[in-house]
Amino acid sequence: MAKIALISCVSKKLSHKAKARELYTSPLFKMNLEFAKSLHPDKILILSAKYGLIGLDTEIEPYDKTLNAMHSSEKSEWANDVLQDLKKIADLNNDEFIFLAGENYRKHIIPHIKNYKVPLKGLSIGKQLQYLKGKTK
Repeated sequence: MAKIALISCVSKKLSHKAKARELYTSPLFKMNLEFAKSLHPDKILILSAKYGLIGLDTEIEPYDKTLNAMHSSEKSEWANDVLQDLKKIADLNNDEFIFLAGENYRKHIIPHIKNYKVPLKGLSIGKQLQYLKGKTK
């Protein structure tokens, strides 16, 4: 059984092409990444509103797209694409998934996954930062 951490993208980005781990510059993303590393997962992947499922070292261009602005049908289509990519690298029935991502990024994916955790569920961004600060010292 593999453990896979999924972190959602954020709006604060560099203005030029970079590896995904460097492109996203918000404190929330950086702390989510540090927290994910502390869990010693087999993989850490990013849920990108534009690119779908991407690896930390995937080079991407900056973009201005968020699931928060998408219609439900678009979110569902996005999630289906992510699930197809996940199926290629993970076992949706046996692997464990840790979501460090908001409701919009989880909602249409979680029903298709058996084992998952959402450590920051229900916390405002301020509370998430507070929680993560305590976990990543």
